[in-house]
Amino acid sequence: MGKPARERTLKDSEAMAQARNLRVSPQKLNLVAGLIRGKKVASALADLEFSKKRIAKDVRKCLESAIANAENNHNLDVDDLIVADAHVGKSMVIKRFVPRGRGRVGRILRAFSNITIVVRQVEAAASE
Repeated sequence: MGKPARERTLKDSEAMAQARNLRVSPQKLNLVAGLIRGKKVASALADLEFSKKRIAKDVRKCLESAIANAENNHNLDVDDLIVADAHVGKSMVIKRFVPRGRGRVGRILRAFSNITIVVRQVEAAASE
């Protein structure tokens, strides 16, 4: 009596993971996402492991989730995966106020953002 299952938006050779409401501005998160776009997942994980950015730990967790989804839900080979897409979106913004001199107020905007990582299986090139 439930709703019919929604059609899959990704191809059969792709898997996805999302991390929502990360406490970082989308601009800063996009710098880390650009670091891994188009790379093989092993290389991307290594780059995130040694990145100095604070948010790299959360992006790495999301990438590992996408890899696990590919392996367990879609039976894809982990060794042939690349990061096909890593896009960043805005989430909520918390507004805070700080007292300034002469009775004024300073506004602080604390931005949150979302990241979506899509991994794709590519066939290993025959190197003979």
